[in-house]
Amino acid sequence: MSKTAAVVLAFASFLLFTATSGAQILPRGNVYVGAVYASSEDVTLRHDFRGWNGSVEDMPFPRFSYLGLVLDGTGLYRPGDTQYNLFLGPRISTHYGKWRPFMQAMAGVQQVPVNGIKYHPLAEDVGGGVDYRLFFKKFSWRLQVDYMHTHFLSAHQNDIRASTGLVWRF
Repeated sequence: MSKTAAVVLAFASFLLFTATSGAQILPRGNVYVGAVYASSEDVTLRHDFRGWNGSVEDMPFPRFSYLGLVLDGTGLYRPGDTQYNLFLGPRISTHYGKWRPFMQAMAGVQQVPVNGIKYHPLAEDVGGGVDYRLFFKKFSWRLQVDYMHTHFLSAHQNDIRASTGLVWRF
C-alpha cells in the first residue's frame, strides 16, 4: 500500500469513527471565530486596527455550568503595524432563553513590533458580551467588547476591542 493511500485511509477512518467515539478533547464548551475592531493607545497616539479574534472555551466543571476557562487570541492589523494578543482566564455566563450573556477576566501577553524588534509586554483583558442562539441548535452569534491594559516601554496602554462572529457550541 502506498503512503498516499495509507494517509487517505487513516483520514477517512478518523472522519467515520469520530462520531461514535466517546472521548473528546473538550467535553463541553464552544469555539468562536470573528472579526474585530480595536482602538489601541500608543504612548502619545491612538491607532485603529482591524483583524480577527478567536477563542476556545472549555467548561470543565459539569456541576458549575456557568463557569468556563477561555483561551483567546487576536490578530490586529493596520498599514505598517501588527499586534497579536493571547489571553487565558475564567468566563462566567448564564442563559436566558436564546441569550447567553457572559463576563471574563483574562491575562496574557501581547506581541508588538517596534523598529524591527518584537516586544512581549504582559496584558490584562476585562470584558463581556452576549451570544444569541441561531436557528441551528449548535450555532450562536456573538457580540463582545473588551478593555485591554498593557505596560509597554514604561508607559500604560489602554485599548478597546470589539468583535462579532460565529460560535459553535458542543
